[in-house]
Amino acid sequence: MERRFRLVSASGGKAEEIAVENALPDEEAYLLDAYSRAVSGAAERVSPAVVNVAVTQVIPNRRRPAGRPEGEARGTGSGFVFTGDGFILTNSHVVQGAKRVEVTLSDGREFRADIVGEDPDTDLAVVRISAPGLEAACLGDSSLLRVGQLVIAVGNPYGFQCTVTAGVISALGRSLRSRSGRLIDNVIQTDAALNPGNSGGPLVNSHGEVVGVNTAIIYPAQGLCFAIAVNTAKFVAGRLIQYGRVKRSYIGAAGQDVSLNRKVMRHHGLSVGKGFLVTHTEPDSPAARAGLKEGDIIVALDGCPVEGVDDLHRMLTEDRIGVRSILTVIKRASKREVEIIPAERKAG
Repeated sequence: MERRFRLVSASGGKAEEIAVENALPDEEAYLLDAYSRAVSGAAERVSPAVVNVAVTQVIPNRRRPAGRPEGEARGTGSGFVFTGDGFILTNSHVVQGAKRVEVTLSDGREFRADIVGEDPDTDLAVVRISAPGLEAACLGDSSLLRVGQLVIAVGNPYGFQCTVTAGVISALGRSLRSRSGRLIDNVIQTDAALNPGNSGGPLVNSHGEVVGVNTAIIYPAQGLCFAIAVNTAKFVAGRLIQYGRVKRSYIGAAGQDVSLNRKVMRHHGLSVGKGFLVTHTEPDSPAARAGLKEGDIIVALDGCPVEGVDDLHRMLTEDRIGVRSILTVIKRASKREVEIIPAERKAG
């Protein structure tokens, strides 16, 4: 396919007609138009629910003169309304330690927000505002995602309201270390550009359904961005609304990952080559009451292999609070089973 153009020189010379081939065949132009429609349509559907979260934090100043007020710092992030009665999802690190939280809607209205609850272990938080006429985002199903699928991120990087970026899902099932030290599982990796201020904003599919909560980027790499899967966010948000926190169990043992001697593995018929080495137990904790000592290596909980601290954290869920469990423990060449009753982990 070609197009013809008539060219006239600036000095008024003779007009000349030339033919230029169309750079984009009809099929490619159609695909690009379809891509553009998908991105713009998804952005239009979710943007009314995206909010700017402005946080004021108190910065203690131990060297300040007597009577002088503490300093304040301000930060911003993103979030999105997910219920019509004002519940908003964002990141825990956005609102952590906040003295005051203010939310600006996409239509410019500003409201004071209350923190309903936060969960540093998954870097998620819920805040709430009282406002009429709210538009809630539609939550999708992150288990249906596929690598290479189109995704769109909407947020407020560096304060630029409702910025839209697009990319694909680069990988699924990633694990990301939270600020509390625990691993966040089933994290979505994307190359949709994220910047400071995007934290807490939605990652949506081509239908405008939220499939993730944008949470982290890796400096100085480009295109390495991560979002908490929306199925994780649904669970955490429900617990935060109900309890103000996510209940988890604990045993009160500190330790580290350790490799097992091959002879010990063969002797005891172990299927894993690593375990959790106990280095300390808290006084009056489930571990102390069960008789765990420094040097014990936990290799299983109720028959499920424990290859280290992350495995143990994953297993110590709300369901195990107050439930009698069996730890398989190795010390030197001997193996024994220890009865333990995990307790509810206190906030902080």
